Amino acid sequence: MSDEPAKLILGDTAISALEEHPDGKRFFGRRRRQCAPLTHCENCGAQLTGRYCGQCGQAAVDYRRSFRHVVVDVLDSFLTWDSKFVATIGLLIAKPWRLTNEFLAGKRVRYSHPLRLYLLASILFFLGVNQLAKSAHLRPNTHFKREELPPEARAKYDAAMAKVPPSEREDFFKVTDKDEASKSNFEKWVEARAKEKFGENGANAQAFLITLINNLPGMMLCCIPLFAFVLKILYLRRHIFYIDHLIYALHIHTFAYVGIMLIGLITIGLNRAAPGPLAGWIIGFLWLAFAVQIFLSIRRVYRQGWFFSLVKFCFGGVAYLIVLSIALFATFLVTLALP
Repeated sequence: MSDEPAKLILGDTAISALEEHPDGKRFFGRRRRQCAPLTHCENCGAQLTGRYCGQCGQAAVDYRRSFRHVVVDVLDSFLTWDSKFVATIGLLIAKPWRLTNEFLAGKRVRYSHPLRLYLLASILFFLGVNQLAKSAHLRPNTHFKREELPPEARAKYDAAMAKVPPSEREDFFKVTDKDEASKSNFEKWVEARAKEKFGENGANAQAFLITLINNLPGMMLCCIPLFAFVLKILYLRRHIFYIDHLIYALHIHTFAYVGIMLIGLITIGLNRAAPGPLAGWIIGFLWLAFAVQIFLSIRRVYRQGWFFSLVKFCFGGVAYLIVLSIALFATFLVTLALP
């Protein structure tokens, strides 16, 4: 039964998750498929004589049929550090699809584990976003009275208001009793919690924004399996294991984090060194190359033609944007609800 959770995660049918009969048969008369153990190393091709390859040291584990070993390998690789990390990052930026194909082909010992790579990139990315939020210095929405304005500003204010009809000079943000009564209990709760969290005139808006950003890494980690599920639906007829989609999802999210960080740093440098149209063209080209790399990775990992790859790239992108929007709204609500 140790492989049953793996079969669910790998996207097998519901029948494969049923209990086995004592005589070795499954319900509905189906016999469990026995998977032959690995005889040769998937990385270097040497003959296996134990749990590890005597030539390169890679574990003799079929990732598609042993979810327990996946978890153990993640913990082991995340707690170790070696020089292969630099080679992994270089390949991730230049050819993210090759990193996925190499890993799924069994050549894993030469590269950092996808989950370890993702966690490190996620930490650096959201650390940078957090620092940007802290340096934003959001100003509270302050209200003023006409009598408190300097004479020059008061004259400009009177001239502007003279052009507005008297019937339209009411406070735009004033809510009538009818509008208040039409609000649902959920809307009233969101409004009350927002006023409490943002403070008077939005004085605590920056603190709320930082708290929201601190909750985003967990949200994104939960969205990766959902992205893999979207890919599973898009390529349902290809009979690809769910964990293959999950490996690609980890790699492409890591590529996105690293790419956005690099483009952000280049943008800052160009705006300081050579601001102008040239910097704008270079930045635009980098974002275009970023999108093209993601498209090429989908085509070369799933090995379909240009047309079908483009269609699935568009549909998958829209579907995942919807998932991210829902997840972001849920994170916003959780941030509001937390004390």
